Amino acid sequence: MVFYHLLAVTLAYLLDLLIGDPKNWPHPVRWMGALIGFLDKRWNKGGYKIWMGLLMTGTVLVTVLLVTYVTVFVMYSLHPAAGVLWEVILISTAIAQRSLKEAAMEVYHPLSNSDLTEARTKLSYIVGRDTDRLDVSEVVRGTVETVAENTSDGVTAPLFWGAIGGAPFAIVYRAINTCDSMVGYRNERYGQFGWASAKLDDLVNWIPSRLTALMMLVSMKSKVTGFRDCWRITLRDAPKHPSPNSGWGEAATASILGIQLGGVNYYKGCISDRARMGTPIVNLKPIHIQESITIMRRASFGFLLLLWIGGISIEIALTWI
Repeated sequence: MVFYHLLAVTLAYLLDLLIGDPKNWPHPVRWMGALIGFLDKRWNKGGYKIWMGLLMTGTVLVTVLLVTYVTVFVMYSLHPAAGVLWEVILISTAIAQRSLKEAAMEVYHPLSNSDLTEARTKLSYIVGRDTDRLDVSEVVRGTVETVAENTSDGVTAPLFWGAIGGAPFAIVYRAINTCDSMVGYRNERYGQFGWASAKLDDLVNWIPSRLTALMMLVSMKSKVTGFRDCWRITLRDAPKHPSPNSGWGEAATASILGIQLGGVNYYKGCISDRARMGTPIVNLKPIHIQESITIMRRASFGFLLLLWIGGISIEIALTWI
């Protein structure tokens, strides 16, 4: 099964590169979001919000796991090729490399044409911060941070879990990530109800985020500093991020490009001062958006190779045993 899983994640990776997420096509995340929203309205009230949030997360994950497992089992029962093909389709929906690239480039293009207003608008589609007063460097920062952070969440982590447990694990990972994105906020409404979702998301991203940072540093040579300095900066700055995982991709990207990420953001007028990532050797420029995409693509491909090496090693070890 390890070989089937590796074949499935590889083909899913290529499928996502080719077509991404076509508009108006059915997508599991929409169904997950509908279920989470339904349970949120009914269970996020009264006392015991932490327990109700835990119940909500468990309900969503069990539902997603059962549906995915049953459909995969049926397809493999028909024919191994049908099973692999179905896993490829499912896993590809958990990967967002093409969509992430397209969203970032939709910010880059107006910036390259000196249309700051349009760039701010496009950035507002992919970040939660206020964008209406950002200058060029801040628009670039927001875009680069999004690409760097989501390289793990949107690409390598689904590949990681897909390689371990096939489509069921990849889709369950996406369900956890969707729960966290919808209810995992530290505010009055979701501070307790979203606690379980946020903690589980931290857990499942712990290994992929760190491996992703490593692959970023290995696969992309910095034009402004050496590998050792990049590694030192990454180790120094990644733990500063409020998330135990998001800082790894951001710190690695910042170190490679010789820029500084993090800083002051505004959310609905409220200020938030984020920890700084990287040493500002060069100023942020629109070209850094393209370079962050290159880092994402190289790191993702390197991550896929790493999964193959690990999977083949496990198969050899099992054969010897």
